[in-house]
Amino acid sequence: MTLIFSFIGLLVAITIHEFSHAWTADRLGDPTPRAMGRLTLNPLAHLDPLGTLMLFIAHFGWGKPVPIDPYNFKNPRRDEIFVALAGPASNLILGSLIGIIYLTTGYTNEILYTLAIVNFSLCVFNLIPIPPLDGSKVFLNLMSVEKAYDWEKAFERYGFFIVAACLFLPIGGSNIINIIVSPIVSFLSHLFF
Repeated sequence: MTLIFSFIGLLVAITIHEFSHAWTADRLGDPTPRAMGRLTLNPLAHLDPLGTLMLFIAHFGWGKPVPIDPYNFKNPRRDEIFVALAGPASNLILGSLIGIIYLTTGYTNEILYTLAIVNFSLCVFNLIPIPPLDGSKVFLNLMSVEKAYDWEKAFERYGFFIVAACLFLPIGGSNIINIIVSPIVSFLSHLFF
């Protein structure tokens, strides 16, 4: 049952996350996500085949990145940061809303608790500044254009493999991602639950 709840939680969290990227880009003037059918809460529009398979294998997955064209924004570098932060922010907000419901009513169940934890985890994980994660988009747009170009050139091609290594290479009974993400998720969990 825990596995089913985790799967449902990830499905909801990924859908909200990717929709938030699309909605923010659309509001900031980029019609690309709308044209690509990503401005929807239908999970099928946001699921990535490999990311969905990993939900079953590794109990962790990801959605299809939302395509954007920063040149449609009035302020491309600033607005790309807003779009990148929209996904993690939506997960933090959803997890916090569930926590607030628990704090004010005392009502929770395993599905809601799992949904909150999955959203907190997805939020923190995506803020890590390694391509293709959202944190890398924020990080790159805070650098000078020249440094951002050099960084992107060096890491963009290998980012997925770096993230995979951080997820799957064991370090002291854990992995690098877990070492980074768990303390923050644990803090948020204790804050609400």
